[in-house]
Amino acid sequence: MEQKNVAVILIRSLCKVEQPVKDTLTKLRLSRKQHCVVYPVNPQIMGMVEKVRDLVTYGYIDDETHALLKEKRGEKDPKNEKELKNLFRLNSPKGGYERKGIKLPYTAGGVLGFRDDINKLIRKMI
Repeated sequence: MEQKNVAVILIRSLCKVEQPVKDTLTKLRLSRKQHCVVYPVNPQIMGMVEKVRDLVTYGYIDDETHALLKEKRGEKDPKNEKELKNLFRLNSPKGGYERKGIKLPYTAGGVLGFRDDINKLIRKMI
C-alpha cells in the first residue's frame, strides 16, 4: 500500500489568533505565511491540521510534486547535511489564488481548508 503524504501551507497571518491554535501551528512548524510542510498521513497530524484549518490550506501531495519541492525549495538540515528538512518556503502563487480570496473556505470559493488540487497550487508557488 502506498504511503500518502499531506502538504500543509500557512495562508493567513498569526495576528489575533488564540494561543492553542498558535501552539498547534508551532508543533506543525508553520511560523510564517506561505511556509509549507509535508507530513505522512496519520490521525495525530490530521487532528492538528483540522484544528488550524481556518488558517491553512492542505491536501494530499503526490510524489512528483514532493520531489520537485525538495529539488527547488529544500533546505539542508544543519545537523545532518545529507538530509533535507520537510519545511519549504514558497513564493506567492503566480496569477494569484484564482478564487474569492484568503478569508473563505475552499468549499465557499476561497482558499482555506482541504483541497484536491494542492499539487497545482504548489507548482504555482515554487
